Amino acid sequence: MQRVFLKSKLHGLTVTETRLDYEGSLCLDEAFLEAAGLFPYEKVHVFNVTTGDRFSTYLIKAERGSRYCGVYGAAAHKAKIGHKLIVVAYTLLDENEIEFYSPRIVLIKGNNEIAEIR
Repeated sequence: MQRVFLKSKLHGLTVTETRLDYEGSLCLDEAFLEAAGLFPYEKVHVFNVTTGDRFSTYLIKAERGSRYCGVYGAAAHKAKIGHKLIVVAYTLLDENEIEFYSPRIVLIKGNNEIAEIR
């Protein structure tokens, strides 16, 4: 049997741009994706700490070092510039993988700098 576990978490991102006139996705600094072990077009769940809103989307890559966090398309109704976000992805694990498994947690400082990777 497989079970669903947290794979990656980016905690404390600050939204730097929103654009309704886009097909839709979450655009993040490439360094954030790398630190969390995430890939462009991977499905993620986004939790808006500021408002309590939640939505699912996919990732696209922004320029490395830009500290960019852009919310596009319909999801732009769920976040505004300055809002704090948590972005998570999940994975399926077989029961024999669970005991030694650990997710990748990336803590982000207020100015969208990586503070810690666990």
